[in-house]
Amino acid sequence: MSPLLTLKVHEQLNRARRAGESSIACSLDLQRSTAHIEIFPDHWQCAGNAFPYLDKCKERTVYYWDGTEFQPAARYTDALIKLVPTDWGPPTFEIDGIKMLPTEKISPHEDAKRKVMLIEPRGKRILDTCGGLGYFADWCMREHAELIRSFEKNANVIWLRSLNPWSPPAEAPLQLTQGDIVREIESLPSASFDAVLHDPPRFGIAGELYSQEFYTALARVLKSRGTLFHYTGTPNKLTSGRNVPQEVTKRLRIAGFSTRLHGDGVVASKR
Repeated sequence: MSPLLTLKVHEQLNRARRAGESSIACSLDLQRSTAHIEIFPDHWQCAGNAFPYLDKCKERTVYYWDGTEFQPAARYTDALIKLVPTDWGPPTFEIDGIKMLPTEKISPHEDAKRKVMLIEPRGKRILDTCGGLGYFADWCMREHAELIRSFEKNANVIWLRSLNPWSPPAEAPLQLTQGDIVREIESLPSASFDAVLHDPPRFGIAGELYSQEFYTALARVLKSRGTLFHYTGTPNKLTSGRNVPQEVTKRLRIAGFSTRLHGDGVVASKR
């Protein structure tokens, strides 16, 4: 994996260069590990490979080495999608400036662990509806799930995963598919999963993932007494004009689930 630079690393490299240091230790993989860096006036080296210093480095941006130069880990098609560093190490990502994962009080990777543990993944077949950076899938793999079927609609998000050292590789037991789960779920067999992790974008962006029709489809592919964790966030009812967790709870019950609110989501069990 190519070296990744953030403003923090950029400043470490330049401080060492200005101080005349010959080497430093810092992370080039968003705090997964520490690397030995040799410092020279016009470049720095790691593992025998030479890299230039950045002329400019923006906050809230991750830079990756494309073989010729450092580029922002961002792409724009119909929306700007970018990898965003955090103080915790594991990055989040944004779509048109909207943060997709919580980072204020906890690492997004640790937050995913807390939610995955609610479905007790060991030995289970799990549907991961909105794969994102793959943190749910990573914890399911660590906890020895039998199978994780993960779907991610956006090809650019899958590209971000290829740059992110905290994203899991798409190898057994993880099966990663680029596709819209709203359509893909139609081809999934009934009662084929023991648990579902549903972490959709906010309601205003992807209302179809909160629909009665979709919840009925989730119930169809889930085994009896199977478990669902549905992330809803905690939108302000006074400013948004709606109580999303309560709306989700009502629709899930109609679809055949028993439910309880839990933190920033809903835990449900198929009746």
